[in-house]
Amino acid sequence: MAKASHDGDVAFIKALAELLNDNELTELEVIREYSKDDSLNVRVVKSAPVVQAAPIQQIAPAITAAAPAAAAAPAAASAPAVSDDPAAHPGAVTSPMVGTVYLQSEPGAPAFSEVGKSVKEGDTILIIEAMKTMNQIPAPHSGTIKRILVEDGSPVEFGAPLVIIE
Repeated sequence: MAKASHDGDVAFIKALAELLNDNELTELEVIREYSKDDSLNVRVVKSAPVVQAAPIQQIAPAITAAAPAAAAAPAAASAPAVSDDPAAHPGAVTSPMVGTVYLQSEPGAPAFSEVGKSVKEGDTILIIEAMKTMNQIPAPHSGTIKRILVEDGSPVEFGAPLVIIE
């Protein structure tokens, strides 16, 4: 039996490629069944650019050349730069997944976390929606919330700092 021509397949594949780019995905696979003996199997894969290694090699010599000048600077000057990075803070709670963060269970509800609020280990401090699933993020330890580093409804990446609990 001859397979039918499907003129919309090219547009469908282009739409999949756009979906891949718009959602920062690396791979997408779809099987489209037309009939028992007629289907379309599409796998779209985006590889990481290889060119990124070159700028890193160019930057490294500049840092090495600047190192003697930096050694002359007092050690206290470099300390604030380290503490400015919220991810390096010992009380930072990082995102366990990619998704959208919500600070409350639903619009209009009280927030799970507020600056100055005491939390116990296991208390829900926020929710991350990933693939239409609401994932409660628990406090890893007891303490007081010192900073909230994300906005309600904003996207987060894996490992991004969410809150600081001390």
